[in-house]
Formats: sequence, structure tokens, C-alpha cells
Amino acid sequence: MPDNLSRRIALAALAAVAAAPLVGCDENEDRRPRRPRTQSTTKTPVPVREFGALEREYDARLGVYALDTATGREVAHRADERFAYCSTCKALLAGAVLDKRGASGIDSEVTVRASDVEGWSPVSEKHIGARMALRAVCDAAVRHSDNGAANVLFRELGGPRGLQSALRAIGDDVTRCDRYEVELSQALPGDERDTSTPRAMARSLRQFALGDVLADDARALLIDWLVRNTTGDELIRAGAPDGWRIGDKTGNGSYGTRNDIALAWPPGSDKPVVLAVMSRRNGDDADAPHDDALIARASTAVFRALA
Repeated sequence: MPDNLSRRIALAALAAVAAAPLVGCDENEDRRPRRPRTQSTTKTPVPVREFGALEREYDARLGVYALDTATGREVAHRADERFAYCSTCKALLAGAVLDKRGASGIDSEVTVRASDVEGWSPVSEKHIGARMALRAVCDAAVRHSDNGAANVLFRELGGPRGLQSALRAIGDDVTRCDRYEVELSQALPGDERDTSTPRAMARSLRQFALGDVLADDARALLIDWLVRNTTGDELIRAGAPDGWRIGDKTGNGSYGTRNDIALAWPPGSDKPVVLAVMSRRNGDDADAPHDDALIARASTAVFRALA
């Protein structure tokens, strides 16, 4: 039997063929099947003045999108501008693998190749040439931002375009997936490879973690990895009010790129805020440093606006 992701893509493709008019199309047009987008429940985002001031203070471009799933209220600033997503994609990789395999299927083992292990790979570098359960690979990618683990997950999906196809199948027609780690974090100015928007990243995270894409047990696994993430203490977590539970995935790259995508639950609530905060320093210095405080302070402004 085909896996869940393959079955969904196949059914969507058949429906698209049956419904499509017989017209020509650009050879570069993405023909992958798509699920309808999740529609927002509000048309006017909550205004937040702090974002412009933060951009000037940090000499950076800042993108923010947040949705309070309890009230439908939104916050948006440059929400539809492209940023290099960097390692935030590892949360979506894990979601796509869970969609393909299911919670029970990720106990199967895969080989970690030497070519997979690039840059920051604190877990996978200890398993080169050995086999790891996909469950452990997902854990390493999400909780430890392990590049080698991310590349193993890319291979499981058939490469970066496999992740893009998985995202198209859940309604994300914005995010581009082109390269493996570590090249995907180059963040070259004007390069749309391996980019997305804050709105698209938040919506895709919501689809995997809160929607009906994954079964309950698979969603629980993804949320657990996000909540136990080890790399996000100084970002959205630092900007959240006391007592909130945060599950996040961070990312950083060249040109001072720094991102975090998260689910944030208020005390006593099962309806989180879903948010993506993405940033890049202005200028052409590939080695420009990023500043975690920019993400934390932008997050604080989001939570204050939604309160």
C-alpha cells in the first residue's frame, strides 16, 4: 500500500487532472498538487509599532507572522516577504517524514552516510556508517538542529524537492526547497532558493502540529520534539510571558540571518499562538553577526499585541 503522503499526492493529482482546463502552461510552473490554504479568521492584523523601531535599532529586515488560534487575531510585519529559512525547515522535515511513515514507521532504521554530515552535527557525527532509527534522526534534527540528521531526512523524502512536494500537498505554495544542509543556509541576497515567508512557515508548522495532516500520535511526537528543543532559549522562549509553554525550531545563516518558528501555549490553554519571526541584517556582509535579542524582543511585542 502507498504511504499517507504518496496517497494524498496521488489523489490530489488525479483530481487536478480531471478538473484542469486543456490550456498550455509555462514549463517552469510548479504542477505539484496542492491542498487549499488555511484561511485566516481576521483580515486586519493587530498593529505593532515596535517592529519598525527594532529594524532601525538592529539595522535588519524583520519578518513576523503570528496567529492566536484561540481568537483568530493576527500580527503581521513583512509577513509575505521572503527570507532564507535555514534550519527552521527541520521541523517541517520531521513533519513530512511523520506524514510519510506514521508514528509507527519511524522505528525503521536508515544509514548515516559520511556525505550527510555537514557542519553542526553533534548527534549524527557519532553514527557515520551506522544505522539510526528515523525516530532518533527526527529527534536530532528538531531538538539539536543536527545538519547530518536533516540531510538523512531529506534523503528519506527524495531530496529537497521531496520536502517541497510534501509542503505543496498541505497547501504551502510559497516555500522553496532546493538544497541540502549546509548550503541551504547561505542566504545570498536576492537568491530565492531555500526561502519562505513568515506567513507560510507559520501556516505549514500549524498544519503539521495542529491540523489533520498527521495522526494524533504523530502530532504528539512532533510537538514533543519542539517543546524539548535545546537551541531556542534565547529567542521566542526568551520573549514569551512567564508560564507559557513554547515549542520551537530555530535557524541561522549568513548575512546575519536569524529565525525562529514556534507554538506558544498560554497557561491553562490548549490553543497556542503560532508564530514565525525571521530576520536578516542589512548590507552585503556575509559574516554579519545575528542577534538573538532581536527575535526575543519582536516576540515580546507579538505577545503583548495579542494579549
